[in-house]
Amino acid sequence: MSEQTSTPVVRRVDARHRYEILVDEQRAGLTAYRDREDRRVFFHTEVDDAYAGQGLASVLVTQALDDVRAAGMRIVPVCPYVAKFLKKHEEYADITDPVTPEVLTWLDAQLGR
Repeated sequence: MSEQTSTPVVRRVDARHRYEILVDEQRAGLTAYRDREDRRVFFHTEVDDAYAGQGLASVLVTQALDDVRAAGMRIVPVCPYVAKFLKKHEEYADITDPVTPEVLTWLDAQLGR
């Protein structure tokens, strides 16, 4: 019997400013963002240890970035995982903006840190 019985599902949870990936209806990971005008600033991605090594972070980020493109928005990759992902996936280069000190200051204010 396979450990993974269903295809992972990615959903955007606007109220919590994140995309979640579900495996068998259990949240396995998330990528968090804040929107700044037409830019979606990704700042944190995590996959629960129980689901590590299954490629879920890549599935999650791919679907999140596809959603950003479909919404006509741009990506700002503050999150190290998203930044690394974008280096390998140049198909998103046309909608990616650089991380600037201004964005980081804004993000800290948004997150209350």
